[in-house]
Amino acid sequence: MRERRFVTMLDPLQKKYGNPLGALFYIPAFSGEILWSASILAALGTSLRVICGLEDTPSIIISACIAMTYTLFGGLYSVAFTDVFQLICIFVGLIFAIPFMTGNEFVTTPLRGSNVTMYPGMNYSSFLGRIKDGDGGIWADYAIMMIFGGIPWQAYFQRVLSSRNYKVARVLSFCASFGCFAAAVPSVVIGLITINTDWPAVVGYELTADKAKLAVPLTLLNLTPPAVAFIGLGAVSAAVMSSTDSSILGVSTMFTRNVFCNVIYRNASDRVSLWFLRGTVIVNTVIAMLIAIFVKSVYGLYLICSDLVFILLFPHLTLVVWFPKMTNKYGMIAGFGTAFFLRVLAGEPVLKYNAVLKYPYYMEPEYNVDGSVESYGYQRFPFRVLCMVLNLLITLIVSYAARMFFTKMPQFKHLDVLGAVKDFEAEEYKDEFKAGEKKNAESSRL
Repeated sequence: MRERRFVTMLDPLQKKYGNPLGALFYIPAFSGEILWSASILAALGTSLRVICGLEDTPSIIISACIAMTYTLFGGLYSVAFTDVFQLICIFVGLIFAIPFMTGNEFVTTPLRGSNVTMYPGMNYSSFLGRIKDGDGGIWADYAIMMIFGGIPWQAYFQRVLSSRNYKVARVLSFCASFGCFAAAVPSVVIGLITINTDWPAVVGYELTADKAKLAVPLTLLNLTPPAVAFIGLGAVSAAVMSSTDSSILGVSTMFTRNVFCNVIYRNASDRVSLWFLRGTVIVNTVIAMLIAIFVKSVYGLYLICSDLVFILLFPHLTLVVWFPKMTNKYGMIAGFGTAFFLRVLAGEPVLKYNAVLKYPYYMEPEYNVDGSVESYGYQRFPFRVLCMVLNLLITLIVSYAARMFFTKMPQFKHLDVLGAVKDFEAEEYKDEFKAGEKKNAESSRL
């Protein structure tokens, strides 16, 4: 993608499927990025409320405005350079706080006994939990989704596609994988400390699973000196603004380039595009801010959009980058539509509706005596992976069938309104042209 000078991850999709159909993939990408920004802004509001006593709303507004301001005036340069500073704050702030937490008198040392009831009737032993019987499919489903669904995010592609060359992009990607792993270590350690703290003695109540978002602010507030808590809070704030600015800039860039410039106003000048991008940054920041303030289950909504990115976007991005000759618009519409339909029918407890299509091991909803829903049903089968694979297979099968039909039956070629044959011939020509270029280059070298 870097060699082909793409700017956003939607560029190869629009190049293959055309601007209108390619822009369709902006919907899951936009939903995921905006809700991710909203969820971490909400988390910051919680941290500031617990540690500093500030209300959630002003905390969210101030943080969002700071991130928006330097993104507006500096663009990718300001986002990149501030991220370096913010990453240093994250590592230094959280790692610096850990020794003070482990040395607190209310923390079991070594970490051998848990004082936290995560689920009714089940205490954790040390830091090892267990997967409930029959929930292995859920864990496998989410694990695969987080691995492959974590690829098609513009916050990542805006960095590698703006690298000096493809070699730098490749090195950056591999180094970032180790960096992400290292950045998670302080959070995991704080989690271990949290489940090995005598919270009734510290705050007067048990810390249960529904209060998990309070883990970091409570440990910083109650297990460290005030100065250390302030440094840790700075690390949390830096992490939030680092993610917010990247997501907002990424989703705004996609809308400006792939929707506004490629679909709505194709003759837009650079000046018009730049001002439209700035306006889009403001609008998207306001949307994320409002969601963070008024929606209570933002993280649940983010997970829904994440599986839409995985189910709908990942297979097509893979195909158009690596196997462009094997897919066309007919296959894309069939695969995309089928996968979306299957995902909707699978139900979603966060949105409070039960499944119409029940996969194996489905957990039925539970009802109260008065008929109201006590808990919504949920799938224990890895249906997200199934929907993604079906999206991929249906796209390949329908693309092949459409190409063969119009190739073997030229009398129906006038019905090829989406250009399956023309698209395939164009890809064949590109391959021949590249082969000729390579042959000429080898001859010149010899």
